[in-house]
Amino acid sequence: MIRKNPSGHIPKVAESAFVDPTAIICGKVVIGENVFIGPYAVIRADELNADGDMEPIIIGDNSNIQDGVVIHSKSGAAVTIGENSSIAHRSIIHGPCHIANRVFIGFNTVLFNCKVGEGSVIRHNSVVEDCEVPASFYIPSTSNVHSETDLAQIQPVTPDASSFSEDVAQTNVRLVQGYKQIQNEL
Repeated sequence: MIRKNPSGHIPKVAESAFVDPTAIICGKVVIGENVFIGPYAVIRADELNADGDMEPIIIGDNSNIQDGVVIHSKSGAAVTIGENSSIAHRSIIHGPCHIANRVFIGFNTVLFNCKVGEGSVIRHNSVVEDCEVPASFYIPSTSNVHSETDLAQIQPVTPDASSFSEDVAQTNVRLVQGYKQIQNEL
């Protein structure tokens, strides 16, 4: 469901993107080319900042927002998800947040008030808040990262983890093409 927010902002969705009919996209949201938005995802840009405005939620080209993901922002702050990034099932991205290109966010992961550098992998059931994750970092499953001092113990992304992330992104681009072909069959 594509709908406007109380301020009158209407989502902008690229023609080549696929948004599952059960997903809710509300307000000042920009969805790029070949993006996959899975079932029951909620992307909602509707809160205002102190000036009575808001920054957009932007989903970059060839990225995928999988089943049950929630993306929202506090007080109209920006949320940006770069190109070729994957946000896995039931994750929560709560702005302000900036996720760079080629990032993988694992199942049930929560991100709040953070930046994640290009090529990083954050595995399943992790929490990352109030910090900046440098490019090409690997955060293992069930990690709880709250400040830059926590990052000193984290290893760089391995070639296997990077390859997995790229495979997930490419698989979902192919899903977009398949769903776009059959979307009017029902």
